[in-house]
Amino acid sequence: MAGEIRLEELCKRFDDVVAVDGIDIDMPPGEFFTLLGPSGCGKTTTLRMIAGFERPTSGRIMLDGEDVARVPPHQRNVNTVFQSYALFPHLDVAKNVAFGLKYHKLSKEERAQRVKDALEMVDMSGFAQRKADQLSGGQQQRVALARALVLRPHVLLLDEPLGALDAQLRKNLQVELKALQAELGITFVFVTHDQSEALTMSDRVAVMNGGRVEQAASPKTVYEEPDTIFVADFLGVSNLLSGTAVGRDGGACRVEVGDRTLRAHQGATDARGEVKVMIRPERIGLEPHAAQGEDRLPGMVERSVFLGSSYEVHVRVLGGELLKAMVPNDGGATDGAVESGDAVSLHLPPEALRVLRPSEPDEPSEPDEQPEPDEQPEPDEQPEG
Repeated sequence: MAGEIRLEELCKRFDDVVAVDGIDIDMPPGEFFTLLGPSGCGKTTTLRMIAGFERPTSGRIMLDGEDVARVPPHQRNVNTVFQSYALFPHLDVAKNVAFGLKYHKLSKEERAQRVKDALEMVDMSGFAQRKADQLSGGQQQRVALARALVLRPHVLLLDEPLGALDAQLRKNLQVELKALQAELGITFVFVTHDQSEALTMSDRVAVMNGGRVEQAASPKTVYEEPDTIFVADFLGVSNLLSGTAVGRDGGACRVEVGDRTLRAHQGATDARGEVKVMIRPERIGLEPHAAQGEDRLPGMVERSVFLGSSYEVHVRVLGGELLKAMVPNDGGATDGAVESGDAVSLHLPPEALRVLRPSEPDEPSEPDEQPEPDEQPEPDEQPEG
């Protein structure tokens, strides 16, 4: 099956700034793979190198076993959808979709059939004669997808294509885009800084930081089993407590947090000395202040935030750490029952606590706020292969 990507020791420098720092990633054919990270982490630069818009400083880009690192964009069997869509406003939908076929030796009938098939894929058949500037944001996004898919690429690259849409439309299109990828069976490489998008759509997620991949795994794994403090803190909402690992208790690591001892079953349970322990808000039990038992921290409620399906309760535990607990809005007696100033007890189950070693000190390879290159090619410069 075509569409396998392998990045080997991929690096990109801009003068003295290292934007991508030795990435090694395998993307099997037909996978929905997401590059996730904050602005400046190198995700867009990585995507542009796969597309051919940036040339690597070193390393290899293997596409179906062939190194394409020095191959021009139009000779790679990939295509790209940008956040801006880059449609021609004066052309109708059918002509926008057909634009990329002008360099292909196809008959008029073959070209019309390709356009028809591509529009059907994205549910835009009824808009073929409408001008691009008469479409909504979601419709323009579908046309941009059709224009990329009409070339039948082995790999489709998507650079934050949902970023300009409103929240509800984004959620709908996340589901549609994943369903379309599963139906077509081609490799999607998706760039985003939105954690919920990555978790919703991806088969695997690579979390990037400072030009490097901190962890690449399934959405469930990177969320529930983060390898590093950065991944734990960046993906979703996490509670991170500073503590000291002092030994083992059966299969658990005993961690002293202030004058309390917690047991953690997950992560680096063999660690000793200074560590972080992580727990997700939905795994914390909110109990009355008088609750007894191990693995509990007393605290004071600072605020309770109503989120619709749940309440996010902010609790300042003894020692000064602020923890967030998620309480479902399921009609139970505890719904909204806690108020600012209430004394409570937080139950931190050992099976939900994860030990993380402190990050290794490292020389920064780029400024924290180094922007990624965001120049996009004009529509007639997009890869046609």
